[in-house]
Amino acid sequence: MMNRRQRRHLEERFFKGVMRLSLFLALGVLGLIIVTVTQKGIGSLSWSMLTKSSEGGFYLGKEGGILNAIVGSLYLAAGATALALVLGLPVVFYLHAYIGKSSLANAVRLAFDVLWGIPSIVYGAFGFILMLMIGMRASLLGGIITLALVELPILVRTMDEVMRMIPHELTESTYALGTTRLELAGILLRQTLPGLVTAVLLAFGRGIGDAAAVLFTAGYTDNMPDSLMRPVASLPLAIFFQLSTPFPEVQARAYASALVLTILILVISLLARLSLRALGRHVIR
Repeated sequence: MMNRRQRRHLEERFFKGVMRLSLFLALGVLGLIIVTVTQKGIGSLSWSMLTKSSEGGFYLGKEGGILNAIVGSLYLAAGATALALVLGLPVVFYLHAYIGKSSLANAVRLAFDVLWGIPSIVYGAFGFILMLMIGMRASLLGGIITLALVELPILVRTMDEVMRMIPHELTESTYALGTTRLELAGILLRQTLPGLVTAVLLAFGRGIGDAAAVLFTAGYTDNMPDSLMRPVASLPLAIFFQLSTPFPEVQARAYASALVLTILILVISLLARLSLRALGRHVIR
């Protein structure tokens, strides 16, 4: 019979093995995705594909590129992230500087948790219905507004959790010095800046890779984006349309486009890590 110490040691080894297995599986899936996309797409990736817009015959195997989709995705994600930040930052400050740990704060957090769990296709359908009601056609502006709704709960809940990590003693000492609530919001902003930048970059990465939210609201076009009220191409939809064709060379271009999108998201994730390290040197812990 094993004694209690041996049993605890065996349990510790078991759960440590489970955690290591989970880590290796997660890294293995990421590596498999990168290797698969690279193997199938690297042969079709070319400089002309990155520097030219798609033309009429691009999806039939003729000349063209995905520059319009890359630029369109950047416009959509940047506009949506900026709008979500403008809407979400005051909500987070109000949660921490005014209502604190009240039942209202818990209700607000629950609401944003529910919004976070809603599939992006639902946001796309919701945005499409609103656009029909006000007579707006598929456009860059419609895609930005819909993507902002997708990113808003991500930003709010991530920034909220970052601010909850601030030492309670810092808030108490700030109030003891006679600081107003508005001044407290500024102090919270400086202390949580690394986490806020990381949250913004993660939301931007979610926006640039989302296809369902912009399928009906942003539309698609072969032209470069030149107006808020005109349709705009996006990289996820370009991948979808290329994979939907029966031409093998166009399907190979889809994997090349997926490789470009993967690289963009990896760069954004790396920037998030670097910003957290660089901006967190002077944060009080």
